[in-house]
Amino acid sequence: MSALALDIPIVETDRLILRGPEARDFEPLAAFFADKARSWGFGGPKTRNEAWRWFAGNIGHWALRGYGFWTIETKDGQVIGITGIWNPDGWPEPELGWVMFDGSEGKGYAYEAARAARQHAYEHMGFTTLTSNILPGNTRSVALAEKLGARYERDFTNVTHDTEMAYRHPKREGM
Repeated sequence: MSALALDIPIVETDRLILRGPEARDFEPLAAFFADKARSWGFGGPKTRNEAWRWFAGNIGHWALRGYGFWTIETKDGQVIGITGIWNPDGWPEPELGWVMFDGSEGKGYAYEAARAARQHAYEHMGFTTLTSNILPGNTRSVALAEKLGARYERDFTNVTHDTEMAYRHPKREGM
């Protein structure tokens, strides 16, 4: 029997490390998903079991697609969120997504991490464009998408989240 070996790249910025998921990352993710007010824009809230399935699904996404969500960690080792490329079955195309855990907003971390993830996707993973799929009413994610240069393109019906807004990121050559 052979095991899957995941070669998840590490991406560094001035303040952050984007790295593959580790077992210790589950607790902050479960806390995020348990908080209805924080997780509604990312398909939550979720029970602990559902959060575990999402966590394990992300690892599987890396294995099957070669990309997924990185854990966002500060250079001093604090796990503060996730960002990356997500494209489960039934989605129209890959999207750039992000989540910041409680206490990590308002410091520019989400912008720094999502920008680094997008740059890595364009320069090393062969992507030429991406969308960010945002639930109506998630004004903070809309603001971040626009700060990243993405523009509203269309509404679509997401197989898991009903109506979402697709924000198109600039193409690699347009950045």
